[in-house]
Amino acid sequence: MKDEQYIEDLFKSLEGQFDTELPDPGHEERFRARLQAGQKPKGSGLSLFSLWQPYAAAAVLLVFLTLGYLVFNQQPDMESQVAQISPEISQTNLYFTSLIEEQVKILRTEDSPLTNKVLEDALAQLKILEDDYAKMERDLVNGGNSKLILSAMITNFQTRIALLKDVQEQIEMIKNFNTEENENISI
Repeated sequence: MKDEQYIEDLFKSLEGQFDTELPDPGHEERFRARLQAGQKPKGSGLSLFSLWQPYAAAAVLLVFLTLGYLVFNQQPDMESQVAQISPEISQTNLYFTSLIEEQVKILRTEDSPLTNKVLEDALAQLKILEDDYAKMERDLVNGGNSKLILSAMITNFQTRIALLKDVQEQIEMIKNFNTEENENISI
């Protein structure tokens, strides 16, 4: 109802502004003559365009097939594959990894010239344990003994946490020893 009223109002406001004149006599004949004069007969020879057209179509098809293959045939990452095999280890991985990262951040704040060597050694040992864990993930995905590998993965996390606790205790001992030494010198 509103639309009909709007259209009627629009036509009333534009009344007298429309082009209502007819074209000149013979316009249609002149137009047809121009159209017919503009058409060129098709040659029997092959043009350059017609030669490369199949190659262009093949190239476009090849690009689309390649993109489709890359998009739809992606291999899942290692974490996804492990999660499919054992969702529990995936959750355990998330928990232990966040705990280990938090402990490493705390240890990095304790970095000083006295504790630097201990901290560097601990980080190097953590890197070795992380590499071992990655190898265990690959073994698990490749169909190794699941129970044995899962047990080893958990032990790996426990070893990393124990290492971090030991390093934290060593750093505390170094700091305490240094504090006691400074107190003895100042007396």
